[in-house]
Amino acid sequence: MTKIKLSIEGMHCGSCAAGIKMILDNTEGVKNSWVDYKSKEGETEFDETKVKVEDIIKSIEDLGYKAKIL
Repeated sequence: MTKIKLSIEGMHCGSCAAGIKMILDNTEGVKNSWVDYKSKEGETEFDETKVKVEDIIKSIEDLGYKAKIL
């Protein structure tokens, strides 16, 4: 398992963070995720054989946010 920490821009409320977490948790290969609106950060633990970092970032960006690895 690999763990990455992300900076996520564009969240306006706790519901934004919850939506991002829901998408990540439903992504094949993601074991666990955490997203915090106040800190504008997230953390994802995933299996690199099933999903790539680029795919995780793209999933967040497809929702209208900007994400980058910290």
